[in-house]
Order: sequence, then structure tokens, then C-alpha cells
Amino acid sequence: MPIEGQISEYLHQKAETMECPPAVSKRIEQSYSQYVQQKRSKKTMKKRLIGSIVAAVIMIPTAALAAPPLIEMITRTPMTAKQVKMDAVGQAALEKLYHSYPETKSFEIIDASRLGGDPANASQGKAIQTSIVLQEKGAHGKKIRLDLDATGKIEHVNQENWEPQEKPVISLTDQEIKSKVDDLINKLYGSSSKYEFSMETMQRPDQKTLILNYTEKGSTTPFYQASVQGNTISVSLIGGGPAPSVEGFFTTNGKPDYYADNFLNDEKLFALLDMSPEDLKQELAKEASVVEIAASKKISKQQVVDIIATTQAKKQIQDDPNGGAAVDDHTLEQLKQAVEPKVLQMIEHKTETPW
Repeated sequence: MPIEGQISEYLHQKAETMECPPAVSKRIEQSYSQYVQQKRSKKTMKKRLIGSIVAAVIMIPTAALAAPPLIEMITRTPMTAKQVKMDAVGQAALEKLYHSYPETKSFEIIDASRLGGDPANASQGKAIQTSIVLQEKGAHGKKIRLDLDATGKIEHVNQENWEPQEKPVISLTDQEIKSKVDDLINKLYGSSSKYEFSMETMQRPDQKTLILNYTEKGSTTPFYQASVQGNTISVSLIGGGPAPSVEGFFTTNGKPDYYADNFLNDEKLFALLDMSPEDLKQELAKEASVVEIAASKKISKQQVVDIIATTQAKKQIQDDPNGGAAVDDHTLEQLKQAVEPKVLQMIEHKTETPW
């Protein structure tokens, strides 16, 4: 099923239990109108690779899906600049950014939102994820986006237009690009020098992309993974760790896709499908999706989604030092709903023929 179908199905399921305020309805109407106009003026979108290029789609709710403004307005709660500065997670993130890049103190917060919680009512719980976008004044001003988890940890950072338009970052030498990425990691995360480094080029018909992996010694999963396209640098915190018993359920250019592995290496999923990890990998290599494999065993897509989303939600709770056993069923359900669109992308995906 194409991503448009996934979004449509997900929204239809949620629409029955939602009450949409008139103001939001108006914004959705305007947003969708703009989206349709933009869509008509563009060529049909080409097939996406599932590897590192799609990292942004998996990790950033506002990545270029079928209708980003529409889906984001329904699943996320907008925040004002004042709310960001009053929020503990937002405040800490801004302080770190301002310390690392003093010039950003003059940047404007042009967009901010959160998943879960209520920025105006702390009793409603904290956000599952907070996103903040700042931009320098000017038509092509520098822009930076931070995506933070519930603990304030930076899951993803996107740096755009930090190089002159006439010489975008992708046009620099490999060593210059590495220095730029190193600087971003060093300032917002920690020292990049202790990691083993690798770089690969993914030459697509429409654009050149560089993938940079920073891996701990003895680990096979990158601790940080960066992608460079056009005048944009994106860095994602993956967390490293040893290789799972099976890796590379999907691959890109012969390389394992660690994002899919994170979702599909699920013991409860294997039990549901009555398959070993090796068997699942073998079936996926035949260009079948997880949903199709499940259907052949008379298992519904929703059963698969529930299994994986629950595992992913519990992982987030375990990673939160203030979470754990105290998290109630309502919060767990919120986390599951937030991760469901990501799960759908994984289980609907099929192995693609390399470019």
C-alpha cells in the first residue's frame, strides 16, 4: 500500500474518536488546499529507498510524506515560542543550542510542536516528543530543527542553509563535509573522535546523498548516522550496540538497514508469525511485505501493528529515567498511537531493486 493509503487508513481509524475544534478544521482545510496546489505543480514522486535516506521519514514526523502539514496538524500539538521557552525540555534544548551556536540566539522560533501532553497543562503529562525549528532572518537564512524525546535527549537534528547557496554543503570535499558533521555532533552530542567512521555515496537520478556512520568499536550498529543532501545536514542518534541475532531484514545497496531492524527484531512478532528471524528475513527478500506475510497466515495488519507498537512504546518508557512502572495505561496507549505511523511504514515496505 502506498504511503498515501497508509496515512488515509490511519486517519480514518482515529477520526471516529476525535473531536476537531473549528479553528483546527479551518487550518486543515487551508493546509490541504495548499498541498493539492503544490502536488499538481510537481512531478510524481519517485520511489524511496528504505535505507538511510528514509531515516528522516522514520524519525521526523514532518518529513516529506504525502501531505506533511495535514498529518502533522492532526497528530501533533502546536506550541508557541513562549510555550517552548517555558517548557523544561524546550528550555534546556534552547540553552544547549545557544551555547553551542551563539548566533542562534538571534534566530526566530518559526515552528514548534509536541506529541502527547499539553503545553498549557502540565498535569496532562509530558510530551513524547518535542520539535523546535529556528531560522535566521532572510530569504535563505540558516535553519535548524531539533527533535527531542521525553527526557530532552536530541533524537535528531537538521541543519539547513548553513553554507552559501552558490556552494551548498554537498558540493564540498568529503573531508570538508566530515568536518561539518563532526562539528555538529561535537557541539550537540559529544566527541565524535572516539567513533570509527565510514562514508558512502548514494547516487540517485535526482540527487547525490552522502551517508556518514559513526560506530563504537566492537559494535555493528552506528551510534550516530548522518545524511547530507543539497544544503542540508541531518544527524540521527541511533545509540549503537551489538548486532542483533539477525540484521538486514531490508538492505540498501547491500548494506543492512538498522531502522527496520529496530522495529522487526521483536520476539513477540516472531511468535505471532510463528517464524524465526531468519525465516522472516528470507521471506522479505522475496519482495513480500510483513503485512503480506502475516495475511498468508491469516493474521491481520492491526495485530502486527499492535505487537510492534507495544514493544516500541515500552522501549521508550524504559529509556525514560522518570518513567518505568509508574507509567499508566493511558500514557502507554499515547505512545503506541504516536509510533503506529512509523510501524506502518516498516510493515508495508517491500525490498526494492537498487538504482
